[in-house]
Amino acid sequence: MVFIGFHASHEQLPPSALLDDVCRAEEAGFDGAMCSDHLAPWSPRQGESGFAWSWLGAALARTRFPIGVVTAPGQRYHPVIVAQAAATLAEMFPGRFWAALGSGEAMNEHVTGDPWPTKDERNARLLESAAVMRRLLAGEEVSHDGHVTVHRARLWSLPSVAPSFLAAAVSAETAGWAASWADGLATVAQAPDALRGVVDAYRSAGGRGPCVLQVHVSWADSDEEAMAIARDQWRHGVITPPRTWDIEQPEEFDGAAGQVDDEALRGAVIVAHDPDDLAERVGELAAIGFDRVYLHHVGQEQSGFLAAAETAILPRLRERT
Repeated sequence: MVFIGFHASHEQLPPSALLDDVCRAEEAGFDGAMCSDHLAPWSPRQGESGFAWSWLGAALARTRFPIGVVTAPGQRYHPVIVAQAAATLAEMFPGRFWAALGSGEAMNEHVTGDPWPTKDERNARLLESAAVMRRLLAGEEVSHDGHVTVHRARLWSLPSVAPSFLAAAVSAETAGWAASWADGLATVAQAPDALRGVVDAYRSAGGRGPCVLQVHVSWADSDEEAMAIARDQWRHGVITPPRTWDIEQPEEFDGAAGQVDDEALRGAVIVAHDPDDLAERVGELAAIGFDRVYLHHVGQEQSGFLAAAETAILPRLRERT
């Protein structure tokens, strides 16, 4: 049976409300949760962006299921600091914390004032950061001089079992590259053929561990209402890499999205009001080769979605997976 999780979007809700929602998600029957790690929202209309690492401690303390985060070590975060944060959460909540490591986006990383590297340079920096973090979690004293610099770092509070570090990848090229170092793959829903390419690239290159899929959903009582939520909160979904990597400000994302094309937006977000339809569409994506699927309702009000998930969406989705 496919693991079905809840995605907590820090860009859209105050951390306190998001904490209540993740607790409600566990009560509703979700198997786990994951969250974003942003300094800025995608759009001024979203208007939030709490510090994920503070929130994770509270969320893990208030729940009993596993929770992960998608994060980017190397620029805004030094990898030693990410390793220390991950080690602390893994020690406090054994077996329940994981992280998906990505190469980052300018909207979160530009604030350091450092030059924004090319994708190849960011991948090289990510690979070095992951290696440094693993050595630290193994109890080593680490020095390193490359795309990141580390001087005689050591973690003193270590978990009994190190957390998993998955790779966050959208393209088949990145997924194949990540197979050599990642404990699993995390990606986001796109066209089925493209998703097959991502999974196949990871597995054919020897990629191990789970394949994780995040699916953006706009849920409401009618198609019209669900579409209105998607237009307001997730219109940037029509912008794809590599363009998304280099935009610095939420206002620029709004400008880049331009006049909303509903057909294109439906390609980025599953707009739904029928639980059978939603379960069928998510189930088809899961069948491509995913072990875990995390649902992200893109609305700022989560209560209606969570109620529907408990009574209708999750039971139907489990029947199909």
